[in-house]
Amino acid sequence: MADSRQLAGLIGPALMAVTVSETINLRIWATHIPSVTYLNGCLLLVGGLAIVRAHNLWMWRWPVLITIIGWLAMAGGLYPMFLPGAQQLGESPITYAVTGTLFAMGCVMTFKSSSRT
Repeated sequence: MADSRQLAGLIGPALMAVTVSETINLRIWATHIPSVTYLNGCLLLVGGLAIVRAHNLWMWRWPVLITIIGWLAMAGGLYPMFLPGAQQLGESPITYAVTGTLFAMGCVMTFKSSSRT
């Protein structure tokens, strides 16, 4: 559980910062540069792969959020790698629902990283 807390303490705040900053700056994805989009995908894939390799636990408790984030990052990284010229998500209810869910997951992980249970 200590490893889960350490990872959650790193991933949780980072996930919160990324989701808030991307939500505030959704307009930048309307005029994206394919090479930057590709690089973003590479970084997401590597980060997700690192999380999954270090923490691939499928138990019905809060640490499963770390594993889910890792798999989502890998999948989310493959899309822009293979389709860097494709239109990225803009402002829509789906975008806000996804970023809100990811922000909430970041909040849970941040809280759990400092709690005893």
